[in-house]
Amino acid sequence: MNLIHTSRPSTGWIVGSALSILATAPALAQDESSGDSKSALDTFLLDGGPLTIFIVAVGLLSLISLSVFNFMNLTKAKFAPDDLKGALYDHMANCRVRSAIELSASHPSYLGRMLAYSLPNIDATRPEDLGRDHVEDAIADFSINESRKQMTLISLLSLVAQAAPMMGLFGTVFGMIKAFGTLSQNNGADPSALAGDISIALLTTMWGLVVALLSLFAYFFFKNRFNALVAESHNTAEGLINASIQTVNADAHLAKIPEGIAV
Repeated sequence: MNLIHTSRPSTGWIVGSALSILATAPALAQDESSGDSKSALDTFLLDGGPLTIFIVAVGLLSLISLSVFNFMNLTKAKFAPDDLKGALYDHMANCRVRSAIELSASHPSYLGRMLAYSLPNIDATRPEDLGRDHVEDAIADFSINESRKQMTLISLLSLVAQAAPMMGLFGTVFGMIKAFGTLSQNNGADPSALAGDISIALLTTMWGLVVALLSLFAYFFFKNRFNALVAESHNTAEGLINASIQTVNADAHLAKIPEGIAV
């Protein structure tokens, strides 16, 4: 009967292999760490060169500063505060139009300035509507002039959204020109020589699109917020005029309601 002998590695060979692996491990770790030594700041910003840094600095700083200003400016307290609305409703419901005008003129809000401009057009000789058409025309004139001022800084966000991709495209063209120049000088495609130029082209495009998208979202957000605040002010003004008209014509309205209706 033949015996099959299974050969096993000796203990000395195993120990020697382990020692060799441990000896080469630090070198491998050093090679891997050297390949990943770049930080995210270097990879996504500094490698793009001065043009990328300029786009990020100017674009993001403009976006942040305009957003902060619009957040502080487009508030209910600066457009249609509740305390002013309540006091004006009390004056107009009791037909104290002069007191309402004085109160509006003393308040710096959008609603206060709008009513101080439009309420003097109320015509007491027309009790049926108190000259509503003239008041509404004055409100429209005020809104047109005021919206032009208020929308200036909101429109600047749209300008940033349009300019950022153009700046990124300029960086792309600049990087490709440098890449082709490097390619012609080296008489061949050397990836290491082209890497810096291509990174400029791609990073400027990326940051231009990032700034443009954020600015576009901010523009429509603040524009809709402004329109909502203006609409609330207009609805408040209409309600105040209706309150005075109902008070003046209260007897006429009650005379139209018959008594003793059989149901």
